[in-house]
Amino acid sequence: MNQYQSKLEGKEMDFLCDAFLSLETREECYRFFDDICTITEIKALEQRLIVAKMLKEKKTYLEIAGSTGASTATISRVNRCLNYGSDGYKIILSRLEEQEKEKEKEAPSEE
Repeated sequence: MNQYQSKLEGKEMDFLCDAFLSLETREECYRFFDDICTITEIKALEQRLIVAKMLKEKKTYLEIAGSTGASTATISRVNRCLNYGSDGYKIILSRLEEQEKEKEKEAPSEE
């Protein structure tokens, strides 16, 4: 049994989570995000995930800000979440890293 209790938890949030989990393809994700969020909201989410990835790769705040355009406040917030948050970024980044490794294994080697 999962013992994690989110401060966001509720019927409405469960409905939103179930909606995300029902998406099966990248195209479905694009369509859903296009309908549910503004471009600014999507770009903010996109930026935070890239910032988290770069922080995990031990990039400096200066490198991250230069590459992503994120403010130091945003970088600091993401860093705080990575270190003291609910592990959401860690779960996603770990899974994406595993997927990338699997793709590399499946790709034909060019010798």
